[in-house]
Amino acid sequence: MKLENLAPAKGATKARKRIGRGEGSGHGGTSTRGMNGAGQRSGYEHKIGFEGGQMPIQRRMPKFGFKNPTRKEYKAVNIEALEALAAKLNLTEIGVEDVKAAGLASKNNQIKVLGNGEIKTALTVSAHAFSASAITKIEAAGGKAVVTE
Repeated sequence: MKLENLAPAKGATKARKRIGRGEGSGHGGTSTRGMNGAGQRSGYEHKIGFEGGQMPIQRRMPKFGFKNPTRKEYKAVNIEALEALAAKLNLTEIGVEDVKAAGLASKNNQIKVLGNGEIKTALTVSAHAFSASAITKIEAAGGKAVVTE
């Protein structure tokens, strides 16, 4: 076997459709554009979602629901992760910047502390929001939950 003997498998390649090269080619006359209408003419571009004049699907489907423009999105951080962070860095106060520096949230995230897990050390935790179970567990361990802006 040599390089000059290599060829694609039978049926793997197909000849290009040569448009407008006479009736004998099978693609002459209207050049596969049809008889009439905007698509037959040069310069035609249809809009995204255009279905040939049929009512488009995005207009046929019923609309429902509500998107709140002032919704606040929080990055959830569990107290077990804060406990591990405090043990690793030997901290008694954990702020928003500590959580972001540890990689638990990105720089633009607002942080909400959730009550999943156990906490044994007394920590002063600062975050944008807390769940009720997180506040009770932090205060039961002798710590404090501080809401920041």
